[in-house]
Amino acid sequence: MKHTVDTAWQGNMKFDAVVSGHHIIMDALPVVGGNDEGARPKELMLASLAGCTGMDVVSILKKMRVELQYFNIRVEAEMTEEHPKHYTSMHIIYEFKGEGLETEKLQKAVNLSQEQYCGVSAAYRKAMEISSEIVILK
Repeated sequence: MKHTVDTAWQGNMKFDAVVSGHHIIMDALPVVGGNDEGARPKELMLASLAGCTGMDVVSILKKMRVELQYFNIRVEAEMTEEHPKHYTSMHIIYEFKGEGLETEKLQKAVNLSQEQYCGVSAAYRKAMEISSEIVILK
């Protein structure tokens, strides 16, 4: 299988990527020549990880008949100071809220995503450490 993304320069540091028919605008801060009209490309790596594992977890929990009232994925990443600046580690915080949530089921869904299903996690693990935690909100 092959995926293709077209990314068109819009002037200065702004780019428009068409992904699955949806536009994603990327831009830089004014201090480096941009107009701050879009996301930073590196930070989209964090969003890709969150979206990939989040979709897995929701799908797995649905099959387990676990009902969520709230679900949020926060990804924190450590980056090098020197160029080429890149992430050295990522930490995923899965935040859940719901009635009678069982930690074991949540952990199983997260583990299945991280170890078996999420392709973004699999690719990133080859380049850096990825850790995670589960938080059940009241």
